[in-house]
Amino acid sequence: MTATRFRPLPQSGVPRPDAALDLAGGPLWFDTLAEHRQSGTRLIPAEVLPPSIRDDLSLGRPALVGLTLDRPRIMGVLNVTPDSFSDGGRHHELEAAVARGLSLVAAGADILDIGGESTRPGAEPVPTAAEVARVVPVIAALRAGGLTVPVSIDTRKAEVARAAFDAGADIFNDVSALTWDPDSLAFAAECDGPVCLMHAQGDPRTMQAAPRYDDVLLDVYAFLEGRVAAAEAAGIARARIIVDPGIGFGKTVEHNLDLIKGLSIFHGLGCALLLGASRKRFIGTIAGVADAADRGPGSIAVALEALRQGVQVIRVHDVSETRQAVALWSALNGVRAGPGPLS
Repeated sequence: MTATRFRPLPQSGVPRPDAALDLAGGPLWFDTLAEHRQSGTRLIPAEVLPPSIRDDLSLGRPALVGLTLDRPRIMGVLNVTPDSFSDGGRHHELEAAVARGLSLVAAGADILDIGGESTRPGAEPVPTAAEVARVVPVIAALRAGGLTVPVSIDTRKAEVARAAFDAGADIFNDVSALTWDPDSLAFAAECDGPVCLMHAQGDPRTMQAAPRYDDVLLDVYAFLEGRVAAAEAAGIARARIIVDPGIGFGKTVEHNLDLIKGLSIFHGLGCALLLGASRKRFIGTIAGVADAADRGPGSIAVALEALRQGVQVIRVHDVSETRQAVALWSALNGVRAGPGPLS
């Protein structure tokens, strides 16, 4: 039987009712929720929430590698693969990858997410040694050049993550939520850095064949809830955990839309929330844009909806354009401006 879940209906500005609660300690608030039960959904006031659920939904999230989460954070994507869906492998070589990473930070990225294995639909696994050879020199060169922003390693492999952390990475971002490699949970506990747990249905090679869910919002929630529990059991404090619903990973267009429309439900996990929808295929399908590099406007539209629902970290390819959009959203919603070109 499906457990009852609570999805806040976020708002900003004033007038704010006395009974309203902060949403995850951020700039948004809520006084009404959608209560999801197996029998259906109904609206309830925030004041009837059990204390533990109220706290999970309303308390602030701890800083990640020195980054406070009281305002939106931008994670810039740096793919050092020869077969990325989004950039055609243009940053595969070391010099190009380092230059791209520096340009993303200069454009306003708060975090740099570096990956050496494509997880696009149909992608084949990359041998561990090859993946290490792709990402470690880039991280090392960026750190040697004075890069100070947090670096996230996007990998499913504990050995790759370990080598990346040795080179200067700070965050372990695993699209399999630490399930693909049996050593990942242990390393994630040991590394003492933030860990991102993402939902995916199936392997990249087959995940888009025929994805099915009873209720995609509740099914993804249940999976992430289980992975958070597994991480905590392995010694990973909830304060270190980021969750990601995995847009495009074993989902149809309709599944992706349902998840995006219901994002605020995931605050109930009591973790920081990340969304990575940038340039994904569903955006091209809806907007009629075949080339992934031309999906920036659609990606920004989704990012703004994520911010409206309290997502703390948005993972994007088009950092400068997204930063402009975030600056305007922040001004309209009374959010403190951050440092950088637009502050």
